[in-house]
Amino acid sequence: MSDTHAAPRNRSAVRSLLRLWPYVRPVRTRLFSAGFVAIVASCLGLVIPLVLKWMVDGPVAGRDPGGVWLGALVLLMLGVAEAVLFGLRRWLVARPLASVEAAMRAGLYRHLQRLPVAFHDRWASGQLLSRGTTDLMLVRMFLAFPLTFLVVNATTILVGYVILLGQQWTLGLVLLAPIVPLVILCSVFESRYAIVARKAQDQVGDLTTVVEESVLGIRIIKGFGRHRSQARAFRGLSERLRGTELGKARLLAGIWALITTIPEVAIGAALVLGTIQVADGGLSAGTLVAFLSTALALRWPVESIGFLLAMSQEAATATERYFEVMDAAEESSGGSESSGGSDASGAGSADGLRFEGVEFRYPDAIDGATPVLARIDLRVRPGETMALVGGTGSGKTTLTALVPRLHEVTAGRITLDGEDIAAMPRERLRELVSVAFEEPTLFSASVGENVLMGAEGAGDDELGRALDIAQAGFVQSLPHGTDTQVGEQGLSLSGGQRQRLALARAVVGQPRFLVLDDPLSALDVHTEALVEAALRRVLEDTTALVVAHRPSTVMLADRVALLSGGRITAVGTHQELLRTNGEYAWLMSGADAQENAEESVR
Repeated sequence: MSDTHAAPRNRSAVRSLLRLWPYVRPVRTRLFSAGFVAIVASCLGLVIPLVLKWMVDGPVAGRDPGGVWLGALVLLMLGVAEAVLFGLRRWLVARPLASVEAAMRAGLYRHLQRLPVAFHDRWASGQLLSRGTTDLMLVRMFLAFPLTFLVVNATTILVGYVILLGQQWTLGLVLLAPIVPLVILCSVFESRYAIVARKAQDQVGDLTTVVEESVLGIRIIKGFGRHRSQARAFRGLSERLRGTELGKARLLAGIWALITTIPEVAIGAALVLGTIQVADGGLSAGTLVAFLSTALALRWPVESIGFLLAMSQEAATATERYFEVMDAAEESSGGSESSGGSDASGAGSADGLRFEGVEFRYPDAIDGATPVLARIDLRVRPGETMALVGGTGSGKTTLTALVPRLHEVTAGRITLDGEDIAAMPRERLRELVSVAFEEPTLFSASVGENVLMGAEGAGDDELGRALDIAQAGFVQSLPHGTDTQVGEQGLSLSGGQRQRLALARAVVGQPRFLVLDDPLSALDVHTEALVEAALRRVLEDTTALVVAHRPSTVMLADRVALLSGGRITAVGTHQELLRTNGEYAWLMSGADAQENAEESVR
């Protein structure tokens, strides 16, 4: 069972919806007030049949026009009061429930930022997006309407039946007869609807994922002419969702038909019996009118049960989906600001970056699976640049991701200047360590904002220095310089430009530890030479671990570590490893051949 298509839990809708209470508590006064106002308004509607009874048995029977006009005035006032009270209820809940939805969405966003990378690797982005949009909309709609009216209608039905039994208990028992079959039908409907509602909401998430991927990958789709296959995939998911929604509609239509028909039959039977009693003189005409008016007034509360239960079940499913994400464990803090160890300056305790017996396997790996990294022992001395070289799939990127704790080590430990990173607060660790990934990610913001994400509080001077180091002078030719918006994922820029901005982001804060995952792979040889020259000066003042595939990048390093099969198999200078390690020589000779081929093509 995948995380994004979790099976419905064995939990009632009520228990699921009760989890909303912490979000509702701040607005409970207005919500309860709105419920009370709605109950009063609904009960006012039940007074109307009593007024009709008085009018029929009194002024109408006594041919008193003045009494009839008085009764009509009372009915008008009751109708106006009912409408005003329902309008007041709407006003009471509108703003508070919007704030509840906003608070839940903000809480979800904050939580997503604190979840480990492994969580995001497993979950489709469309599923997360649907939980923050469609699901929260369903929750807000439930709080605005079904929550209130389930209580209001239940109270109205209870009060109405008390009035019916008080007017004529024999006819009241006739109308009570449908209760047992209706309860059974609603129970069966709720259990079936829960399954279909969950299925539909998961399919909405799948559809959202396809749309998002199609938009983000539009260049690939157009470049390979895959628009028809993508359209077929979208159409297939749409048809699945359509079928599920039709299933929901059939269930709702069935319960609605039964909930409507059964009470109507009971009302018809009561009408026949009541008419016979009036004819026999055992019941006044006014009492029969009042009885039937009350019964008809209860039609809406009874008939609405079906779709109120449906909306409630959808909201319960949406709540479960929301809390599936919120219940996921956040990254551990890894210590406190007062934890022991070296301070931010590291004065007198410089020990560099150490990997001590480090092992790693992904959280969803099967039991007994071979770890991705096994017994990694490596030291990067203070101020040293260590190049990490290895074949495809050897674990280089995974190893670098362990330093800023994007993943947690399975065994062993990593230390910065002698302090275990697992004991550091993440905020402090990520101030000490700066990273640049092989695939540069930019956000829909300005060039300056993207670069300055690498150092909180940095200003224009630091921004200019970082752009110079990354040889990102192209920024000055952009329409608005560093204020130019780069667009979603920075796709308005070339791959080399994005990579240079990502490198600038990594160095803008002048970090003590720098982790670079093949940061120059998208650059041409001329730009690469300029960036390397500037980067060499930066590396003199920091401790760095650099994933390298090209000999030119390796030459930036003081020493080289060869990673093979999840283990460090050799450490030395570039020249030493070329002479003594066949695998390293083979890797570098392949890189040399590739670079020569690229230069000949240019």
